[in-house]
This record gives sequence, C-alpha cells and structure tokens, in this order.
Amino acid sequence: MAVLRFSIAIFISALVLPVTSVMAQTAPSDEERVEDLLSQMTLKEKVGQVSQFTGFWDVTGPAPTDETQARKAELLKSGIIGSMLNVVGVEEVRPIQEYALNSRLGIPVIFGLDVVHGHKTMFPIPLAEAASWDLDMIEQSARVSAIEAAAQGQTWTFAPMVDISRDPRWGRVMEGAGEDPYLGSRIAVARIRGFQGDDLSAPDTIVATLKHFAGYGFAESGKDYNTVDVGTVTLHNVILPPFKAGVEEADARTVMNGFNTLNGLPVTGDGYLQRELLKGEWGFDGFVVSDWASAREMIDHGYAKDPEDAALKAMEAGSDMDMESYVYLDHLEDLVEAGTLDVALLDDAVRRILRVKFELGLFDDPYKYLDADREAELLLSPAHREASLKMAERSIVLLKNDDDTLPIRKGEKIALIGTLAADKDSPLGNWRAMADDHSAVSVVEAFEAAGLDFVYAEGAVLEIGDAAFPNEVVVNLTDRSGFPEAVEAARNADKVIIVLGEDGLQSGEGRSRSELGFPGVQQELLEAVYEANPETVLVVMSGRPLVLTWAEAHVPAIVQAWHLGQESGHALTNVLTGAYNPSGKLPMTFPRSVGQIPIYYSHLNTGRPGPLTDVFWSHYIDESNAPLWPFGYGLSYTTFEYSNLRARKRGDVVEVSVRVKNTGSRAGEEVVQLYIRDIAASVSRPVRELKDFSKIELAPGKRMTLTFELGAEDLGFYNANGSYVVEPGDFEIFVGGSSDATLSTSFEY
Repeated sequence: MAVLRFSIAIFISALVLPVTSVMAQTAPSDEERVEDLLSQMTLKEKVGQVSQFTGFWDVTGPAPTDETQARKAELLKSGIIGSMLNVVGVEEVRPIQEYALNSRLGIPVIFGLDVVHGHKTMFPIPLAEAASWDLDMIEQSARVSAIEAAAQGQTWTFAPMVDISRDPRWGRVMEGAGEDPYLGSRIAVARIRGFQGDDLSAPDTIVATLKHFAGYGFAESGKDYNTVDVGTVTLHNVILPPFKAGVEEADARTVMNGFNTLNGLPVTGDGYLQRELLKGEWGFDGFVVSDWASAREMIDHGYAKDPEDAALKAMEAGSDMDMESYVYLDHLEDLVEAGTLDVALLDDAVRRILRVKFELGLFDDPYKYLDADREAELLLSPAHREASLKMAERSIVLLKNDDDTLPIRKGEKIALIGTLAADKDSPLGNWRAMADDHSAVSVVEAFEAAGLDFVYAEGAVLEIGDAAFPNEVVVNLTDRSGFPEAVEAARNADKVIIVLGEDGLQSGEGRSRSELGFPGVQQELLEAVYEANPETVLVVMSGRPLVLTWAEAHVPAIVQAWHLGQESGHALTNVLTGAYNPSGKLPMTFPRSVGQIPIYYSHLNTGRPGPLTDVFWSHYIDESNAPLWPFGYGLSYTTFEYSNLRARKRGDVVEVSVRVKNTGSRAGEEVVQLYIRDIAASVSRPVRELKDFSKIELAPGKRMTLTFELGAEDLGFYNANGSYVVEPGDFEIFVGGSSDATLSTSFEY
C-alpha cells in the first residue's frame, strides 16, 4: 500500500504542477490590475483618488469649519475617497475603510500620518539621530516607528524630511539630518529602509515620503514657508542628492512637494522638478503628494489666479495628490470635461496611486493593518523603549569637557537645576501627537533611579501663561523668583548640572527664531549659578544649534542633548555618569553669533580667503569667521589618534587607508570622517566635502586600520547646467574626527 500511495502522490503532483505553473503565468500582475481598474473608473472616481483629506481633527493646517466637516462626512459616505491623514487607531480607521470597500469599485483608502521621530514610543528628533552617525540605529528607529504606526492602521508616513539646511533659525532643522548632502543622503536611505522594510506588503511596514521637493530648507532668513532662491550648482550638488538617493537606492514610494517657491516658481507647480527630473530622469514610478494646501497657496504666491488655475497648474506639473486644499476635488472634473486638462495626466496620477496601494497589498487584504490585538501588544513595548534609549544615548554630543569635569564621580553631591530637568513633555520633541502627555523620563526621575546624591531646584520657569494658539509657547521674560534657591543649591554642591534650552514646541514647523540664545531668563540663571559654583555642567535641550558663545568661554563642560524622546532622562544620566561613553558628532555647524548665519563647513574659498594684514579680505570686523563648533565635531571620554594616511589609485578607484588608535583609558566609539577637496575644476568647489565615514569602537590602547574607496561617483559634481561631470585633476584628502581634520594627503585623478 505504501508503494501505491507513493505512485498516486507522483501522479497527483504531475497533474498539479503544470496547472500551478499555468496559473502563475496567467495571473495578472499588479500593473495589469492597475490598468484594468483604471479602465473601469469614472471621472469622479479618479478625482476622488487624487484628493486627500484630513480626519476630524487637524494637526498642521487651519482648524476645519463645520461646513468642511459635513462635506467630509458626505464624501466618506460616497466611498470614493482615495486617501486620508490624521485618522489613527484600529477603531477609527476600520469604519472609513469599510465605507471605501462598499463603494462601486471597492478601492481601499491609504492612511497617512506624520510619523517623524516615533509613533507612540518617541525617539530622538531626526537632527539628534543624525548626530549619532549610526545608520543601523537610525534604520532601526524608523523600523520601530513603522511597526507601531502600522499597528494603528497607518499605511503611510510623511517622512523622512531630507531638506538640507544651513540655517538653524529655521525651526524645521530639527526634522532633518543637518547641513551635509552626503550624510543626509545616507540617513535618508536608512530611514526609508526602516519604514518600508524588505516587503511593502507586510503588515508592519509603511510607505515612506521624501520631503520637501525641493529647496524648502534654504528659506530666506530662516523663516518658514519663505522664498528660496539658489543657483543650479547648489540645487544639484546640495539640495537634490538626498532625494535622488532616496528614490534610486531605497525606492521611496512617495515624494512630497512643498510650500516654498524655488527661483520664483512654487514647487507644487514646478514641472521641471516633478515631471522632467523626478519622474523622467530619475525614473520615479511612485506618486507625488502636495504639502498641506500648497496647491491652493499658489494663489497667494501670485502664480495661480484662482483655485481652478491652481488645480490645473499643479496637475500639469506632476503633483499627483492634493492634500487638503480641495482644488482637485472642486475643479479637475470640469477641467477635463472642458478639454483644458488632458485626461492622460489625471490617469497617470491615479495609476501611480493605485500602484502603491497594490504594492501595500491593500487590494488583497484591506484590513491587514487593522488588528486590535497587535495594536495593544506593540505600542510602547519594552523592546521599543529599549531601542529608544540606545538611540538617545548615541545622539548626545559632548561639546566641551575641560579637566575631565565629566563623568560625574562617585560620591559627588550634585545640584540639578533647570525647569527642563523635570520636564516630561519637552524631551518628546515637536512631532509627538501620538505620544502620551507627560510620558518622557525626566532627568530628575533618572537621577533618582540611578541613586545619585542630588538636590533639585527649578531656577526659572521657561513657559508661562496661556497661549493664543494650540501648541504655542509663551516664554517667561520676567520671573526670577527661583534664582535664590538655585544659587543656594549650586553653592552647596560639589558640581552643578544645569539643564537649559528650548521647550519641545519652540522648534519645528512654523517656529523660526531670529535669535538663538536661551529663551527667556535662562542665560541670566546660568550666569548666576556659574558665579556661585564654577564646577558647572551645562546640558542643552534644543531642536537646533543654539548660540552658546558665553557658555563655551566659561562653563567647563557642555553636553548637547537635543530632544531625546521617551527615554531622555535615562540616556542623559548614562552619559553624565559615564555608563555610556558619548560618541555623537554634530550634523550642523554651531555659530558664534546669529550674524554668521548661514554658516557651514563646505563653503567656497572666495577670491580673498585671508587672513591678510589689511581689511580687504572676506571677514567680519566684529566676529571671527570660525564657528563655535564645526560640523562633525564631538568629544568622548577617551581620545583617538589618527596616523598613516595613504591614498593609492588602483584603476578608476582611489583607495584611502588610515590608522586610528584609542589613546585614552576607556573604550569608546569614534566616527572616522573622510573629506576631499577638488583643487581646480570647471566650477568652484567647496573647501571640503564629506565623502565617507565609518563609526568604529576601540578598546583602550587598541588601533584599527580603515580603508575607504573613492570612485568617479565620489569625485565628480554637477555643473551649472545640471550635468554630472568627472574631471581629471588634483585632490586633497582629509581624515579625522571632524570637518576640521588636519591629517591630509593628496592624489591625482
């Protein structure tokens, strides 16, 4: 009987395998399914797919009117809505998806949300994560955020923001990776891979969005939503590389345009950026979404005469989905029927949106993101909080540590001062809508948990009064009543830890600043405390580089702590006590004064770089040209020595090797950074450009030889015509622990 069963099994297999093979060959592909569905859609249904609406509470835009809410309700009942944002949680998402699936064609909705630096478990702000220079950790941070967001029904995040910016007055520097296009590109790829994973159809991945395309970070005077005016060399060499890397290396499935104009043209209506470059030259086959009402804002820019004109110009330029301005919903149908808009452009937009929905697997299982058990299990899980802690530790930058003031020594009596030391909200950062209020671990709580001998004094409140608008911070400018207690605590302590900086809502969208000192009376508090006890450690919580010139000249130790997320207090305590040896490096230059801005390491040399003996060279008469701390800078509790730098040309590749030794008494991590300078080219090149880096860990006394390879893609550049060129010539190489690296060699290519 065993032989008979075996023979039957072979016979059945012989029958089944060919049938399976034929089925696999004849099953329609996603592209075929897209085209079939598109052919069945009415004009109204197509317009529904390219229109996106917020839920019944708004985050980044103006508060909705009752009329608007009623209209949204009717649109939901019609079942033709293509996308919604700010609808979160299985209980909220499911009924909307059910409305869509009960429509004529049953096209599922894609749900978007700003998952910027965490979801329920908050991670450090992106600028802080960039300071880690740890690409694996950054990818893991995005992975955890995606897992939590997907568990609450989200299929799409409006992140990462990859805008390069050289101006810390701009509040949204907290949301990006800083000033450098190479570092920004590597981080963009890491975050997209974290969000999208290896399989976009898995129930724990979400679609990533590259934003804002393009130039938003170069807003004049650092003022949000402001004009951008840059040359083609800057556009192609500085602004565009992270977008290109995100599309070509990480396959980001959506791109968001922006609020700004670029050289006089609103980017939402810029056909060169969206159609020629992104969808043409780069081959992007996902879809472009506008920023919040940016299509309608083209009227205010003076580019569109009315909402109908705005709809026409945005669609013709390649903006596929309109977020919350209603110009597509109100006018595309009429424009197509009148023959003013080619229906092929609308079809292309719908096709791109449907493609991403198929890639997410929503047509096969539209409810796969809606699992209440998974939602309850994954949010704020211990594993996610541990990942947040590790990311936060690596994001902290030690800026100054004279006479080994840090780490805190056993038995020292500490005065812990500053309202931010007890704050359980500000460390959560700006984009924290999904986090529980007061859920961050404060420094006070972490000090208590670590068993440190300390006394806490508030010193001065940062925020007072009732704000005129939600999420606005009203700063204390007059109340110094807590100064005496803080000064007394400092006087009686062995060491002072004073935590100053910005409220978590003083940086971010719409929060540009004209001055970059400590808000309110905090600087006065710092000076009073320092006078009482010079053994002072300054911990700076902020969403941007601040001007810390006085502190650098006086305070012996300074720690840049950013806004570190859920486990902020524990991460800071681990660094201050030496349980974790700081390894962060600055992703943005710190200025000495606001007057130096924009200040960045990769500047051009000018024709009169100086210094000269007279005044006729490029400088200030009242300030140094040098930054307070340069890009790539950061100290450790140990020291590193660089030597044996060599460059060898092997065919088309330049092989660069360098030896790094831990010369201190502690194990530590170092970010080894490689910069080049093109000595003479057809376009003036920066004095230095970051081209590679590696984060290593060395035990005391140990050394390592690192090898980097530079190819033509690393040595070329975009010229004024936007063409990439590689020119022969002489190059310098600099390797070290910051952009001020002095170890150098040269080669001819």
